[in-house]
Amino acid sequence: MDAEEKTLKERYESVLERLDRAVTGAGRKRDEVRLIAVSKLHPAAMVAEVAALGQVDFGENYVQEALEKREELASMGVRNISWHMIGHVQSRKAPLVAGHFALIHTLDSVKLALAMERRLAEQDAIQKVLIEVNVGNESQKSGIDAADLHELCDHVAQECPHLDLQGLMCIPPVFDAGEGARPYFARLRSLAEELRGYTGRALPELSMGMSGDFEWAVLEGATIVRVGTDIFGPRPPKKD
Repeated sequence: MDAEEKTLKERYESVLERLDRAVTGAGRKRDEVRLIAVSKLHPAAMVAEVAALGQVDFGENYVQEALEKREELASMGVRNISWHMIGHVQSRKAPLVAGHFALIHTLDSVKLALAMERRLAEQDAIQKVLIEVNVGNESQKSGIDAADLHELCDHVAQECPHLDLQGLMCIPPVFDAGEGARPYFARLRSLAEELRGYTGRALPELSMGMSGDFEWAVLEGATIVRVGTDIFGPRPPKKD
């Protein structure tokens, strides 16, 4: 049976089984790795169905879509969801995002950090964040260069008391490449280890690995994997 022919429940359970095997194969405990179901461009009804199966963490890429979907689900009585922002956030949209997500995975500039800090200070709220690293040095992708990590960490520590830095995130330059993505995951793990020594902070989270490669991310220490297509199926086209 093709993935597209499976029911949503079957696809979700298949991903859970793969994740269980990956964690066991890596000699780790299941509670060390959190699954985020990436629901971007999929309707709220599908999110509600997966949430009813016990999934708690959901990721969205687009700010406006995320906020609208949250309101729709709340109106449906679905409130037991922990929302993650996993897409690029423009600094002008920081006020819409800061304080409204369990974790923002894509902090990638001093400008964005400052914009979120201003909003959080107004709310007297703390926002957990990850720094997105451009591990492939791709000019067309967001994420900070590894060489600039210390500068951004210093800025957050010194100027942004309402940002709680939890770790790092990456998107490898290879797509659906399986083991081919592993060197990039190893690179992020190495950067996190170095950054822990530099900052003296625990930085416990490594958000890396998607549908086609999360098993290798788990082997390299991922604490969060982000799976969309293998749960929800192919994404519909984005509306203008």
